Amino acid sequence: MYVVLVGPSGKCRKGTAMTPGFNMLSDLKIPLAAEATTREALIQELEKSNDTIVDPLSGTMDMHSSLTIYSQELTVFLGYHNLQLMSDLTDWYDCRPIWTYRTKHQGTDQIIGVWVNLFGATTPDLIQAVMPRSAIGGGLTSRIIFVYEDKKGKLVADPFLTKDEMGLRDDLMHDLERISIMSGQFKVTSKFIEKWIPLYTNMEKSRSFNDPRFDGYFERRANHLLKLSIILCASRSDRMIIEDRDLKRADAILTRTERKMKWTFSGVGKSDTAEVMSRIMSIVAMKGEVLSSEVYSLVHYDVDDRGFAGILKALERMKWCRVIPIGGKHDSLLRYEKGEADGKDDGDIGLSDK
Repeated sequence: MYVVLVGPSGKCRKGTAMTPGFNMLSDLKIPLAAEATTREALIQELEKSNDTIVDPLSGTMDMHSSLTIYSQELTVFLGYHNLQLMSDLTDWYDCRPIWTYRTKHQGTDQIIGVWVNLFGATTPDLIQAVMPRSAIGGGLTSRIIFVYEDKKGKLVADPFLTKDEMGLRDDLMHDLERISIMSGQFKVTSKFIEKWIPLYTNMEKSRSFNDPRFDGYFERRANHLLKLSIILCASRSDRMIIEDRDLKRADAILTRTERKMKWTFSGVGKSDTAEVMSRIMSIVAMKGEVLSSEVYSLVHYDVDDRGFAGILKALERMKWCRVIPIGGKHDSLLRYEKGEADGKDDGDIGLSDK
């Protein structure tokens, strides 16, 4: 799976959220790619990470080349408009049994059983800078689950693990060790199939939001859902039998993630004011209510008075915020109109289910 945390720089602690997982993977000796590397070096790392597993039921042996990309600064890893590396990651997503790499001077290399995971973090501004506009919506981005947040969940003045939290980490490490040695084929129950068929059939009609830049993502949502169901099954039991409750949890997690996913590409567009509009939307959403004069003082270097007024008019027409005149014709109160999709409660997603 490819998962990327997205949020404004320094405001939502993306790196802080990623660090515990990185430490666990390092302790488990999971093969990790370098955070800054060339395409050639990454391919060599993938080739060297090959290993063999044995199916406990059939006794057959399979080779795989598994590598995890864990990058707190994903744009540093991808580079600027690095279309070839983006194309490679797109190819690797489908876990090809054989991936062929031809070099100009050193012949042909074959990598058996490609299996690449990607977990990264970036900002909307850097997505716009690093990825060509033509790449947004298809190719690599359609294979990524973007987890967007624009503020911290809470302030923690003493970020130290309690005794209970250290015990929880030990339990997680034990579970991860068990998961890392699982091998063989996952199977589904008849109840899983009963739930899957109507969910798959109606998936296109039940999109969480409409944005052409996410058409590719929603085309592959079923694939994301199946992969996440496998992960949740492994987190619950080592029997490797995917049940309908795993599918229910996976769908709830994806639906919850999609609430704010649409803001990932805010600022990416053909309009000259797209980036400024994105910043204004972020400011208003974070504050809930804010004076237009305060917002303008933060963006006046990038947009003139006429352009600012046009953006506010567009946001009001979109029913994204209300513009309420106060204190004089040159000021107003901007009130964020929280959309139905943003405020919907998905209920219990079952993360405490063991």
